[in-house]
Amino acid sequence: MLKILYISPENTVGILSYWKKAHELNGNHCRFVTFYRTAAGYEEDILLNLPFIASRPWYIGFRRWMIRSTEGREPYTNLEGYPPVWNPPVWQKALWRTREMLWRPKINHTIQNYKLEDFDVYHFEWGLDFYRNAEFAGKMKARGKKIICHFHGQDLRNRGVIPEMDAISDLNLTNELDLTYMHPNLNYLFLPYDVRAFDVKQSIGNPITICHATTNRVIKGSDLIIKTCRDLEKSHGIKFILVENQAHEKVIEFKRQSDIFIDHVGELTWGYGMNSLESLSMGVASATYLNDTYEKFIPDHPFINIRPDNIKDVLVHYIEHPELILLKGKEGREWVDKYHDYRNVIQRLYQYYRQIGVDI
Repeated sequence: MLKILYISPENTVGILSYWKKAHELNGNHCRFVTFYRTAAGYEEDILLNLPFIASRPWYIGFRRWMIRSTEGREPYTNLEGYPPVWNPPVWQKALWRTREMLWRPKINHTIQNYKLEDFDVYHFEWGLDFYRNAEFAGKMKARGKKIICHFHGQDLRNRGVIPEMDAISDLNLTNELDLTYMHPNLNYLFLPYDVRAFDVKQSIGNPITICHATTNRVIKGSDLIIKTCRDLEKSHGIKFILVENQAHEKVIEFKRQSDIFIDHVGELTWGYGMNSLESLSMGVASATYLNDTYEKFIPDHPFINIRPDNIKDVLVHYIEHPELILLKGKEGREWVDKYHDYRNVIQRLYQYYRQIGVDI
């Protein structure tokens, strides 16, 4: 039996829960440690509940201000480099060290209490250790443990790799295709989800309902989506549901009511994420922005491809042909089960394990 530990600031979109289920289904032991409680209400395992870090507006606003004022750039600007490297001003590094000094007693207690040094494989989500100098990861590496860094988007695009972590990582993973073009040694893995937990939608609503869920309007292109759907309410009688910064249970509830779910139309990111996996699993037709590279990567995809310059025309086409909405939903469920159900994704992860010498 293999013992696997995930370390992450938060259980983002509930992903750590699916990894835990997948490993345990295959007879392995898995735990996950998070720094703070997720605002969306996803389950926790070992929760540190650390101060001075959160996915709350006050903290995000502070980080944006700090980047603008000290680094002279916009927070969502992609960094240069292959890979981009985290290298903030000296005083900012000192600020992180001060925060970590306050964290240390709680981290040490958790390491001892849960025997976190006794695992075989360590996944560091966002490429982050408990400490920015990779103190814990370095210690585990010295003991012959396997170190894996998993990047999810902004961590690599807008922050860059932590040099100390990048130097000792045995395997780098991502679920974001564009990131594979930003790092010389980054492997793609489909995002896991419990696809079979949902029934498939069998009919189209009256009126046709379009839903969009967002926690970041800039990255999602939400302002354009909202304007377009408000216009369609007037011109085509659709119902539009905007879900913003809501608990996960509420998001799922609104998605069940929808016929078309819009993930994003912003060109700051490619493809799709957990939002789309949820809607596809329900058999809800899903729209997102896929550039040419992404379409070639997943040529059999079921998405309604939208761009800023055609979003209204594309949506009107489906609204006027509702039978296509239902067809897209059914295709989506079949596709997402094949590529994203955690029972299938875990086998690809284990192939990567074998490549770095993990006996599984």
